Amino acid sequence: MKKQLIRETTAHFQKTFGSQPQHIFLSPGRINIIGEHVDYNDGYVLPAAINKYICFAISETADDSCTFIAKDLNDSYSFDWNEALQPTYKMWANYLLGVLSQLRDRKLPLRGFRLVFSSNIPMGAGLSSSAALECGFGFALNALFNLNLTKEEIALIGQQSEHTFVGVKCGIMDQFASVFGQKNKVIRLDCRTLEYEYHNADFSNYSVLLLDSQVKHTHLTSGYNDRRNEVEQGLAIIRQRFPDVHSFRDCSETQLLQARPLLGELLFKRCSFVVKEIKRVLQAVKALEVSNVNELGRLLYETHEGLSQEYEVSCVEIDFLVNAARAEKDIVGARMMGGGFGGCSINLVQKGNEQAVISRIAEAYKKAFNIDLKPYKVKIADGTSQYK
Repeated sequence: MKKQLIRETTAHFQKTFGSQPQHIFLSPGRINIIGEHVDYNDGYVLPAAINKYICFAISETADDSCTFIAKDLNDSYSFDWNEALQPTYKMWANYLLGVLSQLRDRKLPLRGFRLVFSSNIPMGAGLSSSAALECGFGFALNALFNLNLTKEEIALIGQQSEHTFVGVKCGIMDQFASVFGQKNKVIRLDCRTLEYEYHNADFSNYSVLLLDSQVKHTHLTSGYNDRRNEVEQGLAIIRQRFPDVHSFRDCSETQLLQARPLLGELLFKRCSFVVKEIKRVLQAVKALEVSNVNELGRLLYETHEGLSQEYEVSCVEIDFLVNAARAEKDIVGARMMGGGFGGCSINLVQKGNEQAVISRIAEAYKKAFNIDLKPYKVKIADGTSQYK
């Protein structure tokens, strides 16, 4: 699959521009084992890059003309490097324009280029194709123009691109995982300091199975930003009662209960999820260290309950898939993954039994919603890298 993606992207570049690209990059999607919606709350997360990619083929031009070609969308966007950079109605191009805007703000020496990209990351499935797009493009420009950016700088540039040109106030996890991923490792990332450490992703006799609900409800962006605003309001109220609490990392469940009358029920629920989820990530790391997959699975189910009932970012389709997983003896844990309101569930499934599990859940899902479920068995892979 990876080699086919590279071949097809390279061939499209050659067909379009009549020459071979100077560089080829692969930028992966990501999964998050646990730690959902806490990266923008100074929490810990436990992501990993996966073997689904966006491939970038790029060359510089002799002038200041710039061209993006989105092969899968059969679409393109061209402009002159000297023009003012503004968001466009072509949403896919904004992820790239936002990166360029960040680089321009740093007064880095860029010129014209030609770019073709293509992907085998399922779109809208919560696997962060957007971060792969931003970071892969950042890596490509870094190599093409010798910008000497660090991996951390590229991840932060990708995050700011999404904030400014796309309008999603995302945390740093997706970009960090796409850039820093390592094969068969999960990353315990401290989102307050960006300190990180790798842990062996030894799920013993279990494999990672993603079940794509094939739904993406339209309030993803608005709902995501609403939740971020709600927890910011909640934290401000908690700090009035407890001035030593600088972030949710510093807030105990006891303090949260004491602040409950001030918060009101809605903000209390939102803040309760965040405080407990930060704690669950550290418990998950301990479970991984001793290869206790059953404990890890229990934490996944617990996280889903919080996402569904307290943070309220799930939906009936994803709740159905997680409940179906609970009924399967070969699944030790499952939860909603990603921003929410659709996308994928992540499941830890007994190796060798994946197909039987998929068949049973897919049949039930089709009967309930008349939607064909899409399964993806993924492996944990290296982060963004140069192929050529």
